Order: sequence, then structure tokens, then C-alpha cells
Amino acid sequence: MTQKLWGGRFEGEPSPLLRRLNDSFAFDRELFDDDVEGSTAWARALADVGVLNEDELDAILGALVRIEPPTGGDYEDVHSYVEAKLYELIGAGAGKLHTGRSRNDQVATDLKLWLRRACGEALDAASALIATLATRASEEAATPMPGYTHSKQAEPITFGHWCLAYVEMLRRDRGRFTSAVERGDECPLGSGALAGTPLPIDRDALARSLGFARATANSIDAVSDRDFAAEYLFASSLMLTHLSRLAEDLIFFTSDEAAYAELPDAMATGSSRMPQKKNPDVLELTRGYAARSIGELTGFVALLKGLPLAYDKDLQLDKEPLFRTRAVIASLLPALNELIAGLSLDRERMRAAAGGDALIATAVADALAATGMPFREAHDQVSRNLANLPSLAKQHGVTLDGMLAKKNSYGGTAPERVRVAAQEYLKP
Repeated sequence: MTQKLWGGRFEGEPSPLLRRLNDSFAFDRELFDDDVEGSTAWARALADVGVLNEDELDAILGALVRIEPPTGGDYEDVHSYVEAKLYELIGAGAGKLHTGRSRNDQVATDLKLWLRRACGEALDAASALIATLATRASEEAATPMPGYTHSKQAEPITFGHWCLAYVEMLRRDRGRFTSAVERGDECPLGSGALAGTPLPIDRDALARSLGFARATANSIDAVSDRDFAAEYLFASSLMLTHLSRLAEDLIFFTSDEAAYAELPDAMATGSSRMPQKKNPDVLELTRGYAARSIGELTGFVALLKGLPLAYDKDLQLDKEPLFRTRAVIASLLPALNELIAGLSLDRERMRAAAGGDALIATAVADALAATGMPFREAHDQVSRNLANLPSLAKQHGVTLDGMLAKKNSYGGTAPERVRVAAQEYLKP
């Protein structure tokens, strides 16, 4: 059996049933790069306090960079894999690397390194989608379409203004990932199992060597804290919730009934039975993955809620939701980016729909109010004369382009306002 990191007091080998439950190598090997990075920093810290001499340090560092990323094998977890490979390369000297370190602070550090990279990827993906939406907003700043409330046509807007609504959501999402990174920017390494390391390690210097701003302030909290992971899942689930709303809008816009837009061929699928179908699978999967991400977050927080201090094996189950979520973001956001960039609009149909009788009612009431009539009275008159809206609109000079142009206050749908806002988002 492959060497494990514990067991001296036990007689015999663990039951296969225990190993089936206990071993995590099948999934936590995704932390391999982070484990090597953390082990490299720990080896240097051990050398700084005299635990490793120069030759021992060189041997460990040289071996760590030679370990191949895992593809399989019979290991308890990624930590035992790295240590076993280290033993194969340099022999008994590998055992010195774990001096003063526990798997508890080791995995907490690995996970924070992993989360920092995962957040960086999410930030990049969100920024790319923001740029695409802002570009479309600039291009379609004057393209009218119906705006909806309660899924009913309400007032005219522009497609560019619709795009910028999702830019705002994604900007807030980006801020949540950034804030999560800032709060998680502290290094648990050197916390030991829960009470701290017995070695005179300069933990602030160790933290900085791994790119962290500071060391964790309490060793008990450090090994059991998974707030960064929870915040990553929350930021991800809310971003995917926003994208699910975008997907729902686009499913309707590209429906046969609305037909305001058509999906690019490369981002749609067909039917095995119905030759005419062009299905919005990417958008439907966006809704589905958003639903699953909410479940991942809920399950993760439920996992944490009853844990006593400090480390408990329940925390082994923290990783798979994180890995799945990162994989979804890595594939879904670029797909949506390509879909939105390639979306073709039927501008004539959108304009005709935006100029329909129902959508001019509010503008006619506003025009009556502009003559000095109390708005409530104007509202009542228009609501009693909906059949005569075209003539009322003509009488008061209400036009589609005029309605849009008047919505020129900050945040409004006026084409000029949308162009300016879109360019702000496209600045480097």
C-alpha cells in the first residue's frame, strides 16, 4: 500500500470501506500546483529557522519541481501524493518537510491559493463579458425595442440600454469577487493542526512569499475558516443568477413569437426530429447551471453551520462544489460572450414593436401633464382612451424617437446617454 501520513499507532491496514469514504485524492488532486507552491514556501521557511540545511533545502526544492501532476493512483489525498513522490526522489530527507506543519494548515493554505486563482479567472471572464456587452451597447445605442415589466410591454428602451443593465450586474459581481479576495488575503500556513507551529517561523514573511498580504491572526480559526470559499460560491451563484436572467431574456427575444434576434449558428443546436428548430441550449444550460450553483452554495453553508472548532473531516467535502463551480464559469461565460457577440438583431421588427400603441401610453400622459394637467388626471384620461392613442400621440407630437431622446437623465435610455455610458465601460 502507498505510504500514508498517519497510522503509527494503528495495527493493520484501513478497511477498504473506510478508504472509500475517507480518501479524497480522486478530486483534491486539483490542488496539486497549490500544494507544491505551499510546500516550496514552507521548505524555505524551515531553512530560515535551521531545520533544513542548504543541501537538504536544495534537494527538496529540486524534487518538488520534478514531481509530475497526478493522473491517478492509490493515494489518500494530494498531500500524501506529493510526499510519496518526494520520498521516491530523495528518500528519507523528504520526511523533514512536514516538520512543524499539519495537513490542517496545509490544506487551508492550498485552498486559499486555489481560490485566489479561481477568483482571478472569474474576474477575467466577467470583464470580457462586460466588454462585449458594452460594445454591443455602443453599436445598438439607438436601436429601439420594447421594455418590459411583469413580462408585459411597458415603455420603449434601446437594445443598448438593455445590454448596459447586465453590465451593471456584472460590475457588481466583479466587485464581490474582488472583495472576497481582499478578505481572504491572509495565509494560514504556520498554524499547525490548530495551536500554531512550535518553530520560530516568521509567518508574515512566509505569507508574503506566497503572495498573501498577511498571516492569519488566530491558529484555531485559520485551520477551520472557509469563509473565502463560501464567498466565492456566493459571488459565483449571484453572477450565474444574473446570467440566468440574461439567458431568459434572450430566449424570449429569439423566440418565434418575439423574433427580435437570432442566435448565431455556432451557439445553437437543432432537433433530431423537427428540421426547422434552432434551440437556445447555451441559454437554457445557463439557467440550469445557475440553479445548481445555488444548491452548491446552500449545501456548503449547511456543511459549515454546525462544525465545532477546529478542523473536522466534514471540511473535506468543501472542495467538489468549488471545483464544479470553477469549471462552469470557465466554460459558460466564454460561451455567452461568443453568443452575445454573434447575436443578430431584426432592427425593423424591434422598432415596429417599440412603437406599438401600448408603449406610447405613458409618453402621452406625460405630454398631457406637460400642459399643466395633474399627472393623475392625465393618467386617467389616457387609460380611458387607449383606443385613441395614435391620434392623441400625433396631437401632442409624441414619436418613438422623441420618447427615447427625452429619457436623457443619468442612467436613462436616450441613445446619446447610452453611447456615453457604453464608452465609459470600454475605457482601458
